[in-house]
Amino acid sequence: MKLSINRAAFIKALNTVSRAISSKTTIPILTGLKLSADVTGLVLTGSNADISIETTVQIEDPDNQLVISEAGNIVLPARFFTEIVKKLPMETLTLEVSDNFQTKITSGQSSFEINGLDAGNYPHLPEIDTNDSITLSADIFKEVVSQTVMAVSNQESRPILTGVHFTIDDNSLMAVATDSHRLSQRKVVLDQPVNGHYDFVIPGHSLTELTKMIADDQTNVTLLVTENQVLFMLGDTMFYSRLLEGNYPDTTRLIPTEFDTRIQFDAHELLASVERASLLSHESRNNVVKLTIDPEQQIVTIYGNSPDVGNVEEAMEPRSVEGNQLEISFNPDYMKDALRSFGQTNVNIDFTSPLRPFTLMPSEDGESFIQLITPIRTF
Repeated sequence: MKLSINRAAFIKALNTVSRAISSKTTIPILTGLKLSADVTGLVLTGSNADISIETTVQIEDPDNQLVISEAGNIVLPARFFTEIVKKLPMETLTLEVSDNFQTKITSGQSSFEINGLDAGNYPHLPEIDTNDSITLSADIFKEVVSQTVMAVSNQESRPILTGVHFTIDDNSLMAVATDSHRLSQRKVVLDQPVNGHYDFVIPGHSLTELTKMIADDQTNVTLLVTENQVLFMLGDTMFYSRLLEGNYPDTTRLIPTEFDTRIQFDAHELLASVERASLLSHESRNNVVKLTIDPEQQIVTIYGNSPDVGNVEEAMEPRSVEGNQLEISFNPDYMKDALRSFGQTNVNIDFTSPLRPFTLMPSEDGESFIQLITPIRTF
């Protein structure tokens, strides 16, 4: 294999596939990066068994300055190779592989030789045996993921909860995540109806890496789903992720349909108050803040307390308060994550009792986005 390429274009491709490469893997060759060159271009592949990323540097794009003198493939140590390419002095570099997988990298007066591995031993990418694709708006997809992925579980004791549950029917998509202490549910109406019914769970860490790869100028994301794999196509890049096995719990019954007390706040203002209260609660072992609601006086008060440091109390200014008096305690970190996901909007917070989960919803189009938080018993 022999080729020359624009270094900036190459680094961009390396950074993309490096997201899937881990130094901690039980399959040693997966610490490497696979390069395959042919007449159409240069294909880079990285994988950690859970996710695989393949991106193509097109030979026809003049910005890539890609010239392939000899087709072939090689697996190179990802970390060393990427660092070498980033430090090379010139705008272009030449890469040449000899018979014993010795790989020479040249740029200007600089020349490196590193040991490669036989690409024939690199695991094959998953086969996606379906022609049914789903096209989603890239912006909407990123928003849905960011509003739900923070609620996935970090506990491997219930693996299914470490992912986001997607259901797609006709022209609607619903994404749900829960770690059993909190829940986030987002519904979206699709521009293009889909054929059939889809129900799958994608690991949260896969989605986090995927959304980092979706550029601001990307308009659509296309996905293909099989029994245990999902493939996302983003221009010249393909992102594969395994799907989580098992049945996701029925979360619809967890969301209250009525409320006993409702308060409405500007999400940003309430977030600032919770952040102040949590400054002291974080110093306490149980990390709890308390909210008291007095509808008659139209007063909502937040308390944070740490026996070692002190306490904080703040009277807040809700947009409205209705229902019965209430005193409730909760984890402020869950509340902060939930409020950040709403951005600049007014939210309704609905309570049924001090020990039942409460919900946060945008005051407009509330059913489209629901955050649910389980309170903490403090007595």
